[in-house]
Amino acid sequence: MAKAFQCSAILLCVVLVLLISGSEQLQSSQGETLLRIQRLLNYPSALSSWNSTTDFCNTEPNASVTVVCYENSITQLHIIGNKGTPLLPRNFSIDSFVTTLVGLPNLKVLTLVSLGLWGPLPGKIARLSSLEILNVSSNFLYDAVPQEISSLAALQSLVLDDNMFADEVPNWIGSLPVLSVLSLKKNMLNGSLPDSLSNLDNLRVLVLSHNYFRGEVPDLSSLTNLQVLDLEDNALGPQFPLLGNKLISLVLSKNKFRDGLPAEVTSYYQLQRLDLSSNKFVGPFPQSLLSLPSVTYLNVADNKFTGMLFENQSCSADLEFVDLSSNLMTGQLPNCLLQDSKRKVLYAANCLATGDENQHPISLCRNEALAVGILPQRKKRKASKETIAFGVIGGIVGGIALVGLIYLAVRKVKSRKTIKRPNTRLIAENASTGYPSNLLPDARYISQTMKLGALGLPPYRTFSLEEVEEATNNFDTSAFMGEGSQGQMYRGRLKDGSFVAIRCLKMKRSHSTQNFMHHIELISKLRHRHLVSALGHCFECYLDDSSVSRIFLVFEYVPNGTLRSWISGGHAWQKLQWTHRIAAAIGVAKGIQFLHTGIVPGVYSNNLKITDVLLDQNLIAKISSYNLPLLAENKGMVVHGTSSGASKDLSTSARINQDQKVDVYDFGLILLEIIVGRSLTSKNEVRVLKDQLQASITSDDTARSSIVDPVVRRSCSDQSLKTMMEICVSCLLKNPADRPSVEDILWNLQYAAQVQDPWRGDSQSSEGSPVSPAIRPRLHITIH
Repeated sequence: MAKAFQCSAILLCVVLVLLISGSEQLQSSQGETLLRIQRLLNYPSALSSWNSTTDFCNTEPNASVTVVCYENSITQLHIIGNKGTPLLPRNFSIDSFVTTLVGLPNLKVLTLVSLGLWGPLPGKIARLSSLEILNVSSNFLYDAVPQEISSLAALQSLVLDDNMFADEVPNWIGSLPVLSVLSLKKNMLNGSLPDSLSNLDNLRVLVLSHNYFRGEVPDLSSLTNLQVLDLEDNALGPQFPLLGNKLISLVLSKNKFRDGLPAEVTSYYQLQRLDLSSNKFVGPFPQSLLSLPSVTYLNVADNKFTGMLFENQSCSADLEFVDLSSNLMTGQLPNCLLQDSKRKVLYAANCLATGDENQHPISLCRNEALAVGILPQRKKRKASKETIAFGVIGGIVGGIALVGLIYLAVRKVKSRKTIKRPNTRLIAENASTGYPSNLLPDARYISQTMKLGALGLPPYRTFSLEEVEEATNNFDTSAFMGEGSQGQMYRGRLKDGSFVAIRCLKMKRSHSTQNFMHHIELISKLRHRHLVSALGHCFECYLDDSSVSRIFLVFEYVPNGTLRSWISGGHAWQKLQWTHRIAAAIGVAKGIQFLHTGIVPGVYSNNLKITDVLLDQNLIAKISSYNLPLLAENKGMVVHGTSSGASKDLSTSARINQDQKVDVYDFGLILLEIIVGRSLTSKNEVRVLKDQLQASITSDDTARSSIVDPVVRRSCSDQSLKTMMEICVSCLLKNPADRPSVEDILWNLQYAAQVQDPWRGDSQSSEGSPVSPAIRPRLHITIH
C-alpha cells in the first residue's frame, strides 16, 4: 500500500512538472512573439524596456504599453506611440507584422496607435478570432477595410481612425452581431453609407466624421442603443437623418443637410451635445432646443434658420455654449443666455434687436427668408405660349416639307445635336504640324513623360448629358464642391462605381461643338500620372440654334487633400516626412515638364499654387489646376502656347521660354513651403525666407536646420536639404533667364532624394524614373 502511494506521488509530480514546463513554453513562445513585434516596430521608445528576461504578464502597465494575461496567455496588448510618429522604414511589411500578431491566438483586445504602420491591413487579422476590441488609429493604413473582419463574431469595438482607408464602408459591416463602437473618422472613405448599419442593434457609438461620404443617411431609428453619432465634415444630406431618441451627442456639422428640423429633435431629452453648424438648414429655429434638460453644447451657426426669439425664453441650467451666428433670426436675445457669465454665447450676423453693430438690418433677414429653401435650378430656355403656338404651326408646315428635309439631311456633312445629344465625334490625335521645329523638346523627355502618363486611367471618351446628370444626381447641391474662376465643380459617381470630378463651364460665346473640338483635342492629351487628368467631356447645346451653352469636363477624382494640408494644414497631425516631400516635389516637377513638353503645343503660365497640388491614396502628387486654353478663351484672355508658324519663330520661342520660367518661379514657391513647413502669406515673407535660405546655403548645417520645418529636421540629411534649398533659391531668382530649366530641377531633385536614401544606387525611384549614381556630378545650378 505504501509503495502504491509512493508511485502515485511520483506520477503526480511528473504530471505537475510537465504541466509547468508546458505553461512556461507557452509563455516563452508568446514572449518571443512580443520581442519580434518590438523588432518589426523598429524598437519604439515605448517598448525600450522589453528584453529577453522581461516577465510580460507581470509588468506594470503605463500609458504607452499594457500587456494583460489570463492563465499564462496574453489576452490584451496595448502599444501607443507618440503623436505624429512617422512611417516605419521601407523594409517594414504589414503582412509580416500581422502574421506575427497571430502568434497571440487568445488576444481579446488589440490597440496599436501612432506606431507608423503602413500598407493595406491584411485580412489575416481575422485569425485573431477572439478579438473583442481592435484599435489601429493614427497610422498610415490604406486601401479598403478587409472583408475578413466580418468573421470576428465577438468584435465589440472597431476603431480605425486617422488612417488612409479608402473605398466605401462595406455592406458586411452590418453582420457584426455585437458591435457597439464603430469609429472610422479622418480617413478617405467615400460613397454612400450602407443600409446595413441599421442592423447593428447593439451600436452605441458611430463616428464617421472627416471622410468623403455623400447622400442620404440610412434609417437609424431602429438603433435604440445609439448614444453618439458624429458625421461631421462629409457631404451627407439633404434630409435630416431618422434617429432614435436616446442620443447623447449628435454632430452633423459641415455637411449638405437642408430643410427644416423634424419635430422629434425637441424630444431628445438625453441630448447633451448638438452641432448642426455649417449646413443649409432652413425654417424656424426650435427655441425649445435651448431648454432641453441635458443640453450643454448647442451650435446651429452658419445655416438659414429663421424665426423670432423672445426675451422670456427659458434655458437649460447646464447649457455652457450656444452659437446662433450667421442665421436669419429676429427678435430679442433670450435673457437666460446672458444671465450666467460663464456661459459662452455667440449670435453675430443675425437680425436681432441687440443694438450691436454685428447684426444685419431686419429687412435683410425678412427678404432672405422669402428665398430660403429654394434650390438653384439650372437655367433652361422656357417657351412662352406664343412660342408654343408658332411651334405647332411650324410643325404642320414642317410635315409638308419633311421629304425635302430628309434629302437635305442626307447630304449634310456635320449634323447638329439637340440639348440631350452631345457631340460624339472621335477625337483625332494628330498634333499641329505647323509648330516651330526648334521648340520641340528632346525626344527622351517626350518618351519618358508619355510612358509615365495616364497610368490606370480609362480611355478618354465623350459622355452623354444623361450620364453627367445621373452621376451628380441631377447636379444636386450635395454633389456641389465649390465654384472658382474655372467654373463650378461637382463630385460625381459613374455607373461603374468610380468617382469623378466634373467641371461645369458656362460658355459666353454662341459657338457650335465644332468650334471647341481643337480645345477638346488638347485636353484629351493632358493625361499624366502627375496631373489630375481629364477622362472625357460633354456638350450641352441650346435647342434652337445648336450652339454650346455649357461644357462639362470630367476629371479623375483625387480625395486625399492638398499638398498644403499635408504640410501645414488640416493633416498637420500626420505631416509628410522629408522623403515624401521630395517625392511630391519630383511629382509636381514632372507634371510641369509634361505640360511644357509632353504635348504640342505646350501649356505654360499655369499659375501653379500648392493648393492646386493634390495627393492620391498613395501620396502621389497631382496638379489639379492648369492653364486650359478653353478656360482662358472663354474669359477673353490671351491664350499662351498655341501659336504656330515659322515666321514667328523668334518671338514665339522667347515668349514660351519666359512662360516656362513663370512656372519655374511658381514651383519655387511650392518648394519653399515644402521646406519651411508653413503657409506663405505675402511677397515680403517670400523675399525674407529666400534670403535666409540663400545665406544658409553657404553657412553650416546648423543654420540650414534652423530654417527647415521642425517636423522633418531630424530626418533629412544635410546634403539633401542643402540641395533642395539651392533649387528653391534658383527658382525664385528675379530674372527669369537666370532660373533653371525644369529638366535641371528634376535632375537635382532626384539627387536630393538619392543622397537622402543612398542605398537606392541605380535602382528605380518611387516616381518611376532612374536615379543617377551618387558619384555622378550634379547639374550646376547658379545661386546669385
